[in-house]
Amino acid sequence: MAATYLPTLKQLQYLVALKDHGHFGRAAEACYVTQSTLSAGLRELETLIGVTLVERTRRVVRFTSLGERITEKARRVLREADELGDMARAAGRPLSGEMRMSVIPTIAPFMLPRILPHLREQYPDLKLFLREEPSGPACEGLHNGRTDCVLLALPYSCGEVTSQVLFEDPLFVAFQAIDIDQPTPRIPVSAIDETRLLLLEDGHCLKDHALAACNRPEIRAEATMLGTSLHTIVQMVDNGLGMTMLPEMAVRAGILNNTSISARPLDAANAVRSIALVWRRASPREKDFRLLAQVLADAR
Repeated sequence: MAATYLPTLKQLQYLVALKDHGHFGRAAEACYVTQSTLSAGLRELETLIGVTLVERTRRVVRFTSLGERITEKARRVLREADELGDMARAAGRPLSGEMRMSVIPTIAPFMLPRILPHLREQYPDLKLFLREEPSGPACEGLHNGRTDCVLLALPYSCGEVTSQVLFEDPLFVAFQAIDIDQPTPRIPVSAIDETRLLLLEDGHCLKDHALAACNRPEIRAEATMLGTSLHTIVQMVDNGLGMTMLPEMAVRAGILNNTSISARPLDAANAVRSIALVWRRASPREKDFRLLAQVLADAR
């Protein structure tokens, strides 16, 4: 029987990295190899399977149509290979070894400083690698195997995943007296001036949660969407440029400290987001993720 030559996992990693970064140098850095090593590995892969996967020019890296399809298959193969290690770790001590978790920006700075010390104390053998990114890229990274789980806010469509809700996080209206001079204990949606409302730009699920809670078409049309962090928006509100909505966790974490901003709960039916841990369905580390979710919920 003739010998069968198969691509190596390293060659598939090079291919996926080049697709993700679109540049040989950056892909090589991501794989911790030299550019010549990565390039040689990809040429070996093309020679092995007898087709051109990448068209190389001085300025552009362009994948062939077949290269695109093979790259997506390579992602699945690499993810399955990762899960072989996951199965072995799951059979050993709980919450040990490496775990990659993405956290969205409207959670990370307010929740992680409180929970990470507890996690390190309870599970010192867990090596948790964190990545802060918006919900869309976080879910994409989960499905292509870049991360193992995501800490995000629901509702959000993250594809075929399993989730465990940690707690509910109500929405607050943050304002200066110029916008609401006689605030009630809970701020009704009718009190919000849509022309003065500052929100995060598209890609941040907090914006969608805020707009859904308000349920006023004119707010969706008139509110100012900013490509900035909550901390930057708070500074704008403190300078009298408008009002905004914040999650309770940010208010409790002190985001309004040293400002003249007031914050009251939003009085609306859906004025809350659910903080949840999500992971790929049928993951061999599901017990680990459920344990992690419980630890995060207790530590907060």
